[in-house]
Amino acid sequence: MKSLLHRLIRLDHLIALKATGTPSDCAHKIGISERSLYDYLKILKEMGAPITFSRNRRTYYYKEDGRFRISFIARYKEEMVEEMLA
Repeated sequence: MKSLLHRLIRLDHLIALKATGTPSDCAHKIGISERSLYDYLKILKEMGAPITFSRNRRTYYYKEDGRFRISFIARYKEEMVEEMLA
């Protein structure tokens, strides 16, 4: 069974490629129900993803370029990045 994280990563990948298809198609590609797809899209949107659906292209896509990077960052690396940005 795939984990929530793996499904979110797969959904992000399909959205970035503009290759989700319809909600039904997308849910099938990820191996979830269409209802679950809407829940997953809500999660990504709550995390700041500018997701929209194109009726002409029949796909979800990001309104601006970007991708999710879900990974562990060691505290010292996070502090180094914060110092570089200051």
